[in-house]
Amino acid sequence: MQLRYKLAVFDMDGTLLDTLTDLGNALNYSLQVNGYPQRTVDETRRFVGNGIHKLVERGVPEGTSPLNVEKVYHDFLPWYQAHCEDNTHPYPGIIQMLQDLKHAGVRTAVVSNKADPAVHKLAGHYFPGCFDTSAGDRPDIAKKPAPDMVNHVLTQLNIGRADTVYIGDSDVDILTAANSGMDHIIVTWGFRSVPFLKEHGAKVLAESPDQIVRIITGQM
Repeated sequence: MQLRYKLAVFDMDGTLLDTLTDLGNALNYSLQVNGYPQRTVDETRRFVGNGIHKLVERGVPEGTSPLNVEKVYHDFLPWYQAHCEDNTHPYPGIIQMLQDLKHAGVRTAVVSNKADPAVHKLAGHYFPGCFDTSAGDRPDIAKKPAPDMVNHVLTQLNIGRADTVYIGDSDVDILTAANSGMDHIIVTWGFRSVPFLKEHGAKVLAESPDQIVRIITGQM
């Protein structure tokens, strides 16, 4: 088997895990305790993709002061940390996909704008032993779509960007791959519609996890 890529770097929310309900519940909890109106699932879907702080900024009413945005953010963090596994689950076929990639000799990593502790917690809980490394939002590394987290993973695993493919579900992920100088695979089951993804530059789309395996292992 001639591998097309040696490393697959995955986004987490909307790509590996359906986290929308837990993110929405955390957002609505933090809005409610601060006296703000709650948001619908569809609104939350549009707000995610640039990290939790940006989710909160988008979730609060327009014109909310920076001080009050920070209050909502700091109420969000501990609640989400405690409840990030309540309703979250892998999309169908994801675990089999990761096992198939590992069996084929492909290394794997997670790079997410979710807070670093939550990334490690969720990766360890849902995908034990599946990833070679993972990276989440932390103060010393810029968030996606900056390439910093991806570059960090490449350095850790000593793999070149030409041998790496970035896999995600959003416009942020398309930009992350471009900024990282690598190919992308964009999944169609996540938080953005196919027309939206194509409008934002998606060139390679995957409709199922097994299609990702076939692309990476050179079967299509």
